[in-house]
Amino acid sequence: MIEEKSSFRVIKDGENSARVNMATDDALISSFEENDKAILRVYYWSKSFTIGVSQDFSSYSFCDEYNGNYAKRVTGGGVLFHGHDLSYSLVIPTPMLKSYNIKQSYEKICYFLLNFYKKLGLKTSFAKDDESVNLSKNEFCQVGFEAYDILVNRQKIGGNAQRRTKKVIFQHGSIPLYSVKKSNTNLENENSIDERFGISLEDLGIKLTYEEAKDLLIESFNESFKVELIDSQLNEKEKKKKEELLKDKYDYAN
Repeated sequence: MIEEKSSFRVIKDGENSARVNMATDDALISSFEENDKAILRVYYWSKSFTIGVSQDFSSYSFCDEYNGNYAKRVTGGGVLFHGHDLSYSLVIPTPMLKSYNIKQSYEKICYFLLNFYKKLGLKTSFAKDDESVNLSKNEFCQVGFEAYDILVNRQKIGGNAQRRTKKVIFQHGSIPLYSVKKSNTNLENENSIDERFGISLEDLGIKLTYEEAKDLLIESFNESFKVELIDSQLNEKEKKKKEELLKDKYDYAN
């Protein structure tokens, strides 16, 4: 588990576009130096979507619906829609979890998410631990099931992904707060959930504002790992790197 003596910078962000959110993650990773403090960033989105690092926007006909508000993640996976979800990013020095392999570290990190859902009175498990779930990939993140996807009441909720460099273990993920219904439905199905977006806390009868969810997520992280949490924001180096990335990497019009 993460050492209790560790310190984490906590960056509480508000609503941003997909490009700004992904450039911020990218900047935190690329700016990280040996002996820097680990980082927990919590944030949300305007209506947008992201795709995996190896995907191509031209594969998706709905790009125009988002008026350019989309971006590539630094991790893999499929399409993930945003604007109804709270997200987190973790930048953890590799030595902090050196005794765990990739699967073990993923499970250890996700413990605070299980704690978050349990604090809301929800029953949680990993997809790999539910015999009724067939593990499978899908172009939409919320439709497929991977081993460490989190199930709430046996339904997949949110998604998480990890990337490793020599210096850091980076993990990010989303918690859907608000329901998204199918837009083209007849009267009989007008309240059906759009499976591409997956279920949300609202669908499970739980209503939280972004700020309430943000505070509860940080509280769950603190309770799970008992580390020192330090309120923080992007430093000058990280801000500069983010602006460079927005211009050079995340401006898809160029």
